[in-house]
Amino acid sequence: MRLDSHQHFWEYDPKRQDWISPEMSRIRRNFLPADLFPLLQDAKLDGCIAVQAEESIRETDFLLDLASQNEWIKGVVGWADLKSEQLDEVLDQYADSSRLVGFREVLQARDPRYMLQEEFVRGVQKIGKRGYSYDILIFPNHLSATLELVKKCPDQRFVIDHLAKPYIKDGEWKEWKKGMAPLAERELVHCKVSGMITEANWQNWTPAQLFPYLEIALELFGPDRLMYGSDWPVCLVAGEYEHYWQVIEDFTASLSPSEKTKILGETAAGFYRI
Repeated sequence: MRLDSHQHFWEYDPKRQDWISPEMSRIRRNFLPADLFPLLQDAKLDGCIAVQAEESIRETDFLLDLASQNEWIKGVVGWADLKSEQLDEVLDQYADSSRLVGFREVLQARDPRYMLQEEFVRGVQKIGKRGYSYDILIFPNHLSATLELVKKCPDQRFVIDHLAKPYIKDGEWKEWKKGMAPLAERELVHCKVSGMITEANWQNWTPAQLFPYLEIALELFGPDRLMYGSDWPVCLVAGEYEHYWQVIEDFTASLSPSEKTKILGETAAGFYRI
């Protein structure tokens, strides 16, 4: 199975999507399954994982509704308040939602110590016991705290979104690699090669600037724990879907067929239990 492991849908609302700045005006509109499906077909992908972009239960329900209408939306990474005392009750409501495969929140906007709070750690452990994965959306300065979180939840499946957003625009990789390496040593931690072109210079990035980060990710995690994701439609501020897809195609061209197959879908399907 070939999958895009990371993309978003929304019905644009300036209050709900207040993170979309004037510089990102291209994505200030609705993005729905009918917009994505032709792009997946062109890339010969079988489906996708829809990931939350808004921190609300409404978002989780919205994505699950879209998945129920479109078989090719293979899974949903939703949102829930993991610190809530009512978390168990919320999770009970989704017990029969087979497309709900995991959870995420925008940790990159929070102090790194947020994820080490007792209530948050307990929430991650609770979703893990119910079979859900956790997507980690962070910046490089969160890597140390992320390692501590992972240690506190040794049985939880984690995936680092967007390679933890390395400073590609500045060409920095040494400190980022140093922070990623101990996480890669944890066998239940995976990584998405997604969201890269928006961390580069939006106007003049080149594949050559991205390859060193892809090579490091492959070195650290290997194809068994690496998965392709487009980060569509956010990626559109820096390039078309097919532009980043071609980067991944070119990068994986030198790998064995089985290694390429894993990165382009099998790893994601296994991780999200599709």
